[in-house]
Amino acid sequence: MAAGSAALTTPMAGGDREKRYMRWYLTLLLGPAILLILAVVAYPFFFNVVLSLSNMNIYHIHDWEVIGLQQYAAVFAEPRFWEILFKTVVWTVVNVFFHVTLGVFLAVVLHQKFIRGKSAWRVMLILPWALPQYITALTWRGMFNYEFGAINLIITKYMNMSPVAWLTSPVEAFLAAILTNIWLGFPFMMVVALGALQSIPQELYEAADVDGASAWKQFWNITAPLLRPVMVPAITLGLVWTFNNVNVVWLVSNGGEPNNQTHILVSFVYEAAFTAYRFGWAAALSMVIFAILFTFTQIFLKKTNATEAAY
Repeated sequence: MAAGSAALTTPMAGGDREKRYMRWYLTLLLGPAILLILAVVAYPFFFNVVLSLSNMNIYHIHDWEVIGLQQYAAVFAEPRFWEILFKTVVWTVVNVFFHVTLGVFLAVVLHQKFIRGKSAWRVMLILPWALPQYITALTWRGMFNYEFGAINLIITKYMNMSPVAWLTSPVEAFLAAILTNIWLGFPFMMVVALGALQSIPQELYEAADVDGASAWKQFWNITAPLLRPVMVPAITLGLVWTFNNVNVVWLVSNGGEPNNQTHILVSFVYEAAFTAYRFGWAAALSMVIFAILFTFTQIFLKKTNATEAAY
């Protein structure tokens, strides 16, 4: 019996040993990636948390100390915080709405069989997204020039209207940044929607044609529901990217001009950190932005059932 028991337990012991070696081997393979993530993600994040609890600024570079939640209180006491937060929400919602609307519309059009030269159209429509963002932003800034910009030339020559002071008026400057970002953002949504459309079975549309469903009913009853599982994560990414998109606002409005009236929260953080050198306050505001986005994305993904299957 003892010999039989030993014979029975030996393969299991060998199997456990192999599993243990495999775990060590996988850990060895994953080790460099884990160290890299800790170095470039985890450490900066936790350092920012510590910085947000400190009094570090231009006058306290080497002798800064942890002071608790005072910087967070200062963030919420900032007179312009709520105004800029509202402006950031408007910026994000308007941009993402047009990104998704234009992207899905163009994807549906390009997916039609009667469209010729689809490859050429796709390349041209993806170009705004493929070009470096700062080049596009500076190009649009030139197009919004009061005297020589293409936008005002079109307005005055073909629409018989007075030229618009795009870059010297707060509302117009903010609108100029929104128009630029819409141009930059819709290709991403178009590419995502195109990929999703190609996975929808054609038989569903053929059955709908037999039933006499119009193109509009086919879109709402077939296309839209089957696009949702793909588009909701893309919209979530778009919301986060747009909320944090400092490049366009900064380059088009020349750093929040005129009179710092075109800031969103991220550009406000940038100015506080690298113009006013209020490092602790800027770190606290960046943590507030992180908390807003984290809370929103969790609620949005839960409410939209983004992880549920389409079928």
